[in-house]
Amino acid sequence: MTVSTESASTPSPSRSHAGAGRAGRRPHLRPAWRSPLLLAAEAGVAFAAALVLPYLARSFKLDPLNRLAQVSGLAAIQLRFAVIGLVLVAAAVVAMRLRGGRHFGLVTRFASAAIAGLASGFVAAGAVVALLGTPWPMFGLNGDSGRIVEWSQAVAHGLPSPSPVYPPAPLYTLGYYAQWFHDGNTAYAFKDLQILGAAAFGPLVYLAWRMLLSPIRALAFGVLPAFALIDAYKPYSQTVLVLLVPVLVAMVIQLRRSGTDGWRLLLLKGAGFGALLGLLFLTYSGWFLWSAAGVLVAALVYFPWRADRLRGLAFVAVTAGVFAAVAGRYLVTLLTEGQTTKDVSFRFDNFTDPAYFLMWRTDMPGKVTEWPLPGEFGGMGLFAVVMFVCLGVALWLGLRKPMVVTIICMFASAWVMRMYIASHMYETQTVQLYTRTNNQLLYCGLILCALVAHLLSLRLAERRGGAADGTDGTKTLGGGFPNPQGAVVGALFALLFLFGTVSSSMADRYMPAKENTYRILPWVSHTVQKLDGKCPKFAPGGVCTKEGDQAWVAMIQ
Repeated sequence: MTVSTESASTPSPSRSHAGAGRAGRRPHLRPAWRSPLLLAAEAGVAFAAALVLPYLARSFKLDPLNRLAQVSGLAAIQLRFAVIGLVLVAAAVVAMRLRGGRHFGLVTRFASAAIAGLASGFVAAGAVVALLGTPWPMFGLNGDSGRIVEWSQAVAHGLPSPSPVYPPAPLYTLGYYAQWFHDGNTAYAFKDLQILGAAAFGPLVYLAWRMLLSPIRALAFGVLPAFALIDAYKPYSQTVLVLLVPVLVAMVIQLRRSGTDGWRLLLLKGAGFGALLGLLFLTYSGWFLWSAAGVLVAALVYFPWRADRLRGLAFVAVTAGVFAAVAGRYLVTLLTEGQTTKDVSFRFDNFTDPAYFLMWRTDMPGKVTEWPLPGEFGGMGLFAVVMFVCLGVALWLGLRKPMVVTIICMFASAWVMRMYIASHMYETQTVQLYTRTNNQLLYCGLILCALVAHLLSLRLAERRGGAADGTDGTKTLGGGFPNPQGAVVGALFALLFLFGTVSSSMADRYMPAKENTYRILPWVSHTVQKLDGKCPKFAPGGVCTKEGDQAWVAMIQ
């Protein structure tokens, strides 16, 4: 189900076939059956790399509640991350020099996949350090963690979900995982899935963007922006968001190209998109609400109205039909019972400027005085100004490209839905999770900022006569640049340390501390009495209770 963005943006089928012919002449893609195998190998490398750092962190000897130990733990993870990453960069340098760089594309493909896995593995390793000595998940049996543990316990025993509107996939996954590996103990199993879910974040996002971009571009322009949202507490919700964007973009691109595929391939792709979207919807449905209007507009814009209308309709019908078969029952539940579900919990962000979305402070914002922080330009900081400028530049350079237009539409859709719900807050006295649109707006904005560099490099490549499709692993930042392979090595080196810094920051936000931030979540985990009646190894003062430290209740704002 791989779709090349640049060839997909070309309206003429003949030009698309010509591009396919050029791609077919690339040595590393022949014979044709090797491409799926290489993609599978990429996936294997990414997921294997994601598990390395969490596995190594299990042997750390430190007290996770001691700040000095936490810093040492983060540095130990960073050291291993950097050493492994530098080996990958060195392998790319060696491949560039050996045999005329014949295997350079293959090596950089696997290096990009490995770095994506290592980066999310870093965050997962931080979660391992934060939960050393306790079998409980973050937050123990409190808050969302406690409800998920309780609900998954029910569905695992064949009972109906206590919350029919909550996405069923996480509950069933946790329930069955607990039966297989923890004798049905969903609480202890949730700790595993928090760590594994954070580790899988990078590989999943990387593979989703590989439907659209070459390896190094997928890493830089798709995976990197997603790390502003990586979450070790409930990893599945943010993972669905960062996967949904490239999947919907790829679907719109395929809709536009409906006439270039044979009927069998077209229907198979429609079924694939329907099944994938259905699975994502069952895992977390909120992002579909914020994105729906924008994707509908993009689909109408790129529907093949003049020619191949029948194929376009067939693709849409098969996609919708398979989606309904996978997630239709849950969708009906949301449309009926979900109408009576009201969110009346007003938190910190519900009392701040609704136009500010660049950082979500969570339900426990920590020490905050004035928020949003005053900016230099009309209250906005430089980061906001640069992002909005990049939105305009991306649309300017990519106005004919469905990838850019679809993401712009998703951004606008989330913005309108956010303001609609917020504008009715006073009247309805409900929140309806509108502040969660922060994440979609930020992610779409960051992607578009990154795509400015992508589009500029393609324009430069076209003018200098280099490869302009962005799909050749040997020319990923490249054709048209002096020493394009050197540009790829430089990008890998820079991305390695940028990922290392971002991942360390995101891991640090979950280091246990008794304070009004998300650090309270793992702190509570160390204060909950184990099932055998004993306290976790590092319980503060050796004291624990059945519910754990409840100081967090007074911290919710």
